[in-house]
Amino acid sequence: MTNHSPPASLTTPHFKSLLDQCVHCGLCLPACPTYAIDQTEMDGPRGRILLMNAAADGRIDLQGSFQQHIEQCLGCRACETACPSGVQYGELFEIARTTIADEQPNRGIKADIARATRWFTLRQLLAKPQRLHPIARLLRIYQAIGLSALLRRVRLLPHRLRTMEALLPPLSAASIGHPTTAPAPAIGQKRGTVALLLGCVQDAFLGDVNAATVRVLQRNGYEVHFPKHQSCCGAAPLHIGQAEIARDMARQNIEAFATALGGENGEGAAEDGYIAIINNAGGCGATLKEYGHLLADDPTYAARAKKFAAKVQDIGEFLAANLHVPPTGKIEETVTYVESCHLRHAQGIIQQPRQLLAAIPGLTLIELKTPEICCGSAGVYNILQPEMADEILDAKMDDVAATAASIIVTTNAGCQMQMIRGVREQKINAQVLHLVQLLDQAYTI
Repeated sequence: MTNHSPPASLTTPHFKSLLDQCVHCGLCLPACPTYAIDQTEMDGPRGRILLMNAAADGRIDLQGSFQQHIEQCLGCRACETACPSGVQYGELFEIARTTIADEQPNRGIKADIARATRWFTLRQLLAKPQRLHPIARLLRIYQAIGLSALLRRVRLLPHRLRTMEALLPPLSAASIGHPTTAPAPAIGQKRGTVALLLGCVQDAFLGDVNAATVRVLQRNGYEVHFPKHQSCCGAAPLHIGQAEIARDMARQNIEAFATALGGENGEGAAEDGYIAIINNAGGCGATLKEYGHLLADDPTYAARAKKFAAKVQDIGEFLAANLHVPPTGKIEETVTYVESCHLRHAQGIIQQPRQLLAAIPGLTLIELKTPEICCGSAGVYNILQPEMADEILDAKMDDVAATAASIIVTTNAGCQMQMIRGVREQKINAQVLHLVQLLDQAYTI
């Protein structure tokens, strides 16, 4: 057997201790979407942990089978919820994915193209989300003149580009975010001040979700601030193993939110002034809440990251505890709830969105048969692994169709775009809305 020199990141006592938590019982397998499709041991959490063990011991290298099966993982973390031993698979997966990215060849044309693409997408677009807005406006014109419909009909694009195009939601003036600086005042009795993370893709392509979030917070007595110079939360680079870029984005957000209230050098202002830092995307929230872990080795930001993360709340989590003015408008519709994996499995927020749906008069909730299973979005997974993502989406849409719901409720930008695509492609007669959009409607009827 060939011996390989394992990267240092896979030989630390911490990584080894995480691996040792797994007792290989296999109770995680039914929860894994890729295992459900392939029924292959290496495409389940247990098999991937065995691969990590082998790579850490130097029995296999990071290319070939190891890279293939790690990259085919959605990172949905459903296995964590199912695991009786408390295996922290999400952290194992993050280390493995980052190690693969770090060990990629750094010379040659392909490496140069990949590096330039990452730099432009992550550093020049997502780190500066306002630059996505003119792109969204151009894509709105592209949709309006019929090019989108034509390309979808003739299917000439390669699979990956076809998937990216298919995920584009219908764009309107309302769905494209607008620069916001002035605080949105509370309506009625003021109960506190919160700050909103606008997001990158969310604000550019699903800006109406942010607008609904603000209106519902205002109606419940909260003044909403929009700190300048916000960045992407860092989830996007983490999805492709670019941990250092994610750390830079985390630092940028900590500074942006801290300085918004005018504290000295920003330090302490956000933590002491805002009662919560609100986000409305499950994947973003999971990353924001893990800033303490992400920046644990940064002597300048470690303590501030923990304070920042402690203030982060998902909009559903916050409203379930602070719905001071319940909606009174009746919405007599049948809904089903497609959960964000990172909201359910990483943040543990399961009942709160259902409580808010129950607070809307007239609404009937029909649960999915397998609500805990991913829709196939998983950050950028549906772009990087389109064939597997399509199979997972098809299974999810079969589950959705069986409910005969007229409204599909989501709590994450990627899930919402994935559901919009699924409804369109499978010709399901249903509207896709974020939870807060439905709440907003119930206030205005």
